[in-house]
Amino acid sequence: MTERFDAIVVGAGPSGNAAAYTMAKAGLKVLQIERGEYPGSKNVQGAILYSDALERIIPDFRDDAPLERHIVEQRMWVLDDQSFVGGNYRSEEFNKPPYNRYTIIRAQFDKWFSQKVQEAGALVICETTVSDLLMDGDRVVGVQTDRVGGAVYADIVVLADGVNSVLARKAGFRPELDPSEVALAVKEIHFMPEETIQSRFNVAGDAGVVIEMVGKITKGMMGTGFLYTNKESLTIGVGCMLSDFKQQKCSPYRLLDEMKAHPAIAPLLQGGEMKEYAAHLIPEGGFNSIPLIYGNGWLIVGDSGMFVNAVHREGSNLAMTSGRLAAETIIALRAEDKPMSSKNLARYRAALDASFVIKDLKKYRNMTGIFHRNPQFLSTYPELLNHAAHTMLKVDGVDKKTKEREIRRNFTHKRSLFGMVGDAYKMWRAFE
Repeated sequence: MTERFDAIVVGAGPSGNAAAYTMAKAGLKVLQIERGEYPGSKNVQGAILYSDALERIIPDFRDDAPLERHIVEQRMWVLDDQSFVGGNYRSEEFNKPPYNRYTIIRAQFDKWFSQKVQEAGALVICETTVSDLLMDGDRVVGVQTDRVGGAVYADIVVLADGVNSVLARKAGFRPELDPSEVALAVKEIHFMPEETIQSRFNVAGDAGVVIEMVGKITKGMMGTGFLYTNKESLTIGVGCMLSDFKQQKCSPYRLLDEMKAHPAIAPLLQGGEMKEYAAHLIPEGGFNSIPLIYGNGWLIVGDSGMFVNAVHREGSNLAMTSGRLAAETIIALRAEDKPMSSKNLARYRAALDASFVIKDLKKYRNMTGIFHRNPQFLSTYPELLNHAAHTMLKVDGVDKKTKEREIRRNFTHKRSLFGMVGDAYKMWRAFE
């Protein structure tokens, strides 16, 4: 591989595919390199696709993309050991096309997206590892692959190789991963008849439900659980900060098994057959963990840039948007016949700053630290809220005024009035 390209994209996930497709569609000579057997081969888990981000890249994606269910209902659960309190939002507006969100199976979706990249004119090479970036002084001029004669040159290299971006770290573009900024998520896919899913979740056709969960299922660690409805399967998983797993010496597999046994969750999985399992690192450090994302001859997109909104559990839309904006920056510079210098590529960061990506990450920049320093939000409060609901709903001859006093005493005993006021202020500051 001695040919020269306008751009090389390393990685074929959502961000890499978005960048490669956008550039190839604009007529650039693009090489995309993926170390997996095929794009998506390392991703068996279910996920959420946000249509707006993809629609801006492939407007007619709904014609043939492998979509599972469009989401009409979002449930939020706060769990203790035996129960949950929560809320849900269900709207008929979400049941009208064009649909806003879908569940997908990443292995299928990434493969489809890669096919679109190839149809747009990019050369996609799989089962190939990029071992190093080729440098000319402080400028990236290409990549070194593990193939014979594997040096490939380009005007720009886009790094879309995931949260643990070895290339960026080896080149000194970003520091080593901090375990307090990365979550380890484990997921399973449980297969069951389509009719069972429709009946169990009160949906018809291809409509679906998403359940997001917090509370004692994470044993005081900072993290969340989730359950997604696919056409003929359910994706269930839990993720916590890697630093918490290390500190508590807790196995993520055991955490998931215990979560599946929760009285509110087990009936939803009953009768299903678990066929697929995956573990995945997710960047959740937010705004404060974003590294330098551009330099002479290179850009970083997707998980490599720590672009995940952990509060709203959004990732694929940030990934695709960052990939698209990176590509549009490159296309514009080529049209203006300007070099891919750090000064010119700063436009990419400016475009991100003007988008929802950085605005949302900046809004929640303190959230990770607040939950890390205040484990009561994921242990004490779920317990208190569930106990309060149980007390008020149980009919046992005790008057409601007495029950309210008991609930107040329970809250002040566990957190104190001063503690609750402080916690409320912390949450307000985190969401403000």
